[in-house]
Parts: sequence; structure tokens; C-alpha cells
Amino acid sequence: MENKLPESFTKFWTIVQESWSQNILGLGIDSIAYAMGVLLVALALRGVFTRFVLNRLVGVATRTHNTLDDQLIDALEGPIRFIPVVIGAYAALEISGISELPRFVDISDNLVRSLVVLNLFWVLYCLVDPMSFLLGKLEEIFSSEMVSFIVKVFKGVVICLGVATVLELWGIEVGPIIAGFGLVGVAVALGAQDLFKNLISGFLILAEKRFKAGDWVLVSGVVEGTVEKIGFRSTMIRRFDKAPTIVPNAVFADRAVTNFTEMTHRRIYWKIGVEYSTSVAQLQEITDKIRAYLMDNEDFAQPPEATLFVVTDSFNDSSIDIMIYCFTKTTNWGDWLNIKQDFAFAIKSIVENAGTDFAFPSMTVYAGTGADEPEPFVPPKAKHDAGVAMGDKIGSEGEST
Repeated sequence: MENKLPESFTKFWTIVQESWSQNILGLGIDSIAYAMGVLLVALALRGVFTRFVLNRLVGVATRTHNTLDDQLIDALEGPIRFIPVVIGAYAALEISGISELPRFVDISDNLVRSLVVLNLFWVLYCLVDPMSFLLGKLEEIFSSEMVSFIVKVFKGVVICLGVATVLELWGIEVGPIIAGFGLVGVAVALGAQDLFKNLISGFLILAEKRFKAGDWVLVSGVVEGTVEKIGFRSTMIRRFDKAPTIVPNAVFADRAVTNFTEMTHRRIYWKIGVEYSTSVAQLQEITDKIRAYLMDNEDFAQPPEATLFVVTDSFNDSSIDIMIYCFTKTTNWGDWLNIKQDFAFAIKSIVENAGTDFAFPSMTVYAGTGADEPEPFVPPKAKHDAGVAMGDKIGSEGEST
């Protein structure tokens, strides 16, 4: 019994060794284990490698006075962390012997190349945002949202080029795929016309600078509020009651849009009515003093910068109307309300000092003298007496019977 234990253990160890050397698709389990170990070590050292490289780069960047290099280092942290993974994958393939097997030579080579290409295009993708300052001049022509869209387009181009390069490495032709996407795009476009209409309208909004985030706009018959976000399919406008409204961009192509933020002045348009007992001299005094108040006040825009009218305009049912048409220099609503209030106080003082007053709707009733009233109807006397006699006769005959 004692002699059998060493023999059994030796047999078990032989089985373990044979299993460890067992080939799977031409690869030994030991080679696969060594490769996995190398890959795990590479992943474990990724953090250390990243900190080492980044600290060196940060040390170089601190010697400069611009912030661009700092932004570049922050953007490249992801690709730098991926470098140990690429090196570990290459080392694992070499240690496992996969790269020496005829059936896996091309696969292992393409895999490493793909990882390198992906990392390079990842670097380009991360550099788009820090280098977007080069497009700063475009903000003078287009809106900031349009520049942001161009940056997104650049990122999309980098991604597409990276994927196309990887596919070419694996022997997959990109041309037929693009042609297939073109046919699919036509079919989708026919079934999603509203979506593309919204996208085109969104592009035009950004390109033409119709409005921007933060503007106060009125979409005729739809909503009035402050623009919060402009997308390529829809725009979010927050109403003054703080409720958000999502408006499809196609609506802006069919509706009039008033951008109050772009106002240069704010208008005051009033019609004040004075009593009909107001004399011509009093009307002239009122209009002249109101006009003088506007001309001497720095809060109001003067001609020819803006229109200014103070005129006796019309004869209403119970008042003589004076039209006031002017513009304030400020476009701020709160300031405009204060200016308008002071102007109202001044008008009231001017009218009262002129010796007249404001009119209000009234009706005058004139009592008649009786001259125009209709005369009462009186029957003729002869006919009246004959009728009475006939009645008496009929009554007496009735009594005799």
C-alpha cells in the first residue's frame, strides 16, 4: 500500500505535465498561460507607466507659459494608458508562439497592427478638442454652436478613417461598404423626411446665426422664452414660467421668429386721451412739453437714430387722442419699465399743469322738451255720440224682451 502512493502521485504528476503540454490549435496550455500572465502584468503596470510618463510630460509643460501643452497632456491620458496594453498584447503573442504558427501569423500581425492604428487615431481624436482654438476665427463668421458642430465633424472623420484603416488591415474593402451605406441612406431618407428636414433646419439656424443660446425669442403661435440649447434636430426654449419646450427645428422654417435679444431699442407706443373741452392752445402745450421731455432725456433715442412722434392724432368717441411713439436706448426689460413709469408720471403732470384732464368713456343723455312728442289720438265727436246712442238702443231692446 505504501509503495502504491508514490507511484500514484508520480502518475498524477505525469498527467498534469502532459495536460500542461497539451496543444490547442497548435498552442500549448503553458504558452497560453505565459501569454495571459504577461498580459495581466502589462495591465497591472499600466497605472505606473501612465503616472511615470505623465509626470515627465507635466514637468516639461510647467516650464512653458502657455496652457495649450497642459490641455494636450490632459487629452492624451487615455492613449498613454493604452500603450502598455498594446505592448503587452504584442509580448503575449510572441511568448505564446502564436506569431510563429502558419495559420495564425497573419492574425497575430494584423491584431497588433490594429491595436497600434487604433491608439494612433485615438491620439488624433483626443487632439481635436485642444486644437479647436484654431477654429476660433470661424466664430466671427459662424456661431459658436456651428464651430462646435465642425469639431464634432472632425471627430467623426477621425473615427471613420480609423475604422476604415483597421478594416483594410484585415483585408475588408471599404468601398462596397460605403456604397451599401449609400443605398441604405437613400431608403432611410425617403422614410425619415421630417428628421432630415429638422437636421437641415438646425444646420441653417447655426450657420445663419438666427439666434443663439441665451436669446429671448418669440416663435409665432408656438412659444416665447429663452433659448437654452440648439440641437440639430430640435431646440429647447424655456418659457418665462420656467417650463422647457422642445421645438423641432423644422418649425423655424415655417414660422416667423422674433429675436428680442437683438433689439437695438425698446418701443413705447401710447395713445392718451384728453377731454373735448381741451383748447387748441392746451393741446399744443401738452404735445410740445411731452416732446421736449423726450428730447432732453438721455434715456430716449433721438432722431435719426430712432423715430420720435408726439402729435394730436384723432378724435375719439369721448376724447381727443394724442399719439406718443418713441424708443428707449436700453433693451433691458427692468430698466425699460422704470423709464416708462417716470415718463407716465411726467405726462400726468404735463396734462394737469396745462389746465385740462384725461378723458374717460362717457355718454351724455339729452332730455326732450315735449315738442317732438307724438299727439294723443282722440276719436271724432260725431262718431263717438252715434256709437253711444246705438249702444243705448240695443240695451233698451234687450230689457223689453
